[in-house]
Amino acid sequence: MRIEVKDLAFTYSPGTPFAKRALDGIDLSIEEGDFVGILGHTGSGKSTFILHLNGLIKLQSGSIDVFDIKLVPDKKNKQDLRKLRGTVGMVFQYPEYQLFEDTVEKDVAFGPKNLGLSQEEVDRRVERAIRLVGLDFEDIRGRAPFELSGGQKRRVAIAGIIAMQPRVLVLDEPTAGLDPYGKEQILELITRLKKECSPTVIVISHDVDEITRFASRIVVFNDGRVAFDLPMNELFRRSEELAAMGLEIPRAVRIADKLRARGIDLGDVVNADDLVRAIVRKFDKNNMDETDIAKLSAAQFDFGSGEAFGGAGGEV
Repeated sequence: MRIEVKDLAFTYSPGTPFAKRALDGIDLSIEEGDFVGILGHTGSGKSTFILHLNGLIKLQSGSIDVFDIKLVPDKKNKQDLRKLRGTVGMVFQYPEYQLFEDTVEKDVAFGPKNLGLSQEEVDRRVERAIRLVGLDFEDIRGRAPFELSGGQKRRVAIAGIIAMQPRVLVLDEPTAGLDPYGKEQILELITRLKKECSPTVIVISHDVDEITRFASRIVVFNDGRVAFDLPMNELFRRSEELAAMGLEIPRAVRIADKLRARGIDLGDVVNADDLVRAIVRKFDKNNMDETDIAKLSAAQFDFGSGEAFGGAGGEV
């Protein structure tokens, strides 16, 4: 089972002086169980693309198959759209702004109710979803969403999507506006949801260091097209091409490249954990066990400040 996108094209305001081609011949396959990261500069087409995946934008050209649901232009099938939106859950940037009910429980129940489920099933899903996102169900169910902290609001908003039990979870900049601790919590939550709820995850992020920690694959959009769809260790060898698109390679890759230029080859490195493990294997492999290696995770290594390598901005 897979998501299959063929020759997808889309133009905003077609036939007017303001027409803008947002997508131009997108061909992309996403296997069930993939964790896909999507990168691209503002206006590259990545957000327009994901809005097609659950029918929030009507197809103009091309086709999309989401498992057993087929979308083509001019096909008007409300039943397909209902099924699609129960299959593909969409979490927008700053999802907490979409909370509107007077209690958390009612807000999380909104989506499942629109799927036509029984009240018993809705109640079961709501409780499970709230617990899955790490909140105390009994404590929070009757509270007004607007009384919660920013991190709690975001978790409630995600719970509202998870309550529909989507097989595919799509998140647009899920850590936007959060402090480092809040970001780490949301990233850990996404990883847990992939294991326990939605096996296929698609994340848009502008933070390449963040996305490489979790994604198994990265797709790069540029000018409405798929510019790259490569294994990460191959993708980040294209640093000059990525820079021309306004994108950076991860800090860990930059550090490994600088070390390689000085005669220290650490092999393929994509993220901070890879870098730490590579350094340990090369220089201290006889004196450290897996427990020691685990302690040297990205959470303890501040590549952004450059403390680990003695220079501002991670310079070696």
